[in-house]
Amino acid sequence: MAANSSRRIRKDDLVVDRSGKRVHWRTGAERIPRTNDRVYCTEGMAEVLKVHGRIGDGSRLLELRLLEVDDAPPFFAAASNVLVQPRRAS
Repeated sequence: MAANSSRRIRKDDLVVDRSGKRVHWRTGAERIPRTNDRVYCTEGMAEVLKVHGRIGDGSRLLELRLLEVDDAPPFFAAASNVLVQPRRAS
């Protein structure tokens, strides 16, 4: 018996769009984010709480906190599926 496919999350819905105003941002696989860096993920802007070990695709596992939702719990994302905000020159 097949599961109800209307409840499944499509893989395409979980990929960050690199077009638009974040065209110069790099993926977390291209530049590993550090703690407190801001990233753009499928849920919006987030802050990196912790960088964990490598995962199956070779990138790092990131623990993130959404910036736009006050009571949102931390969650995990692959670094390869986030865009890292460019660092400002000091």
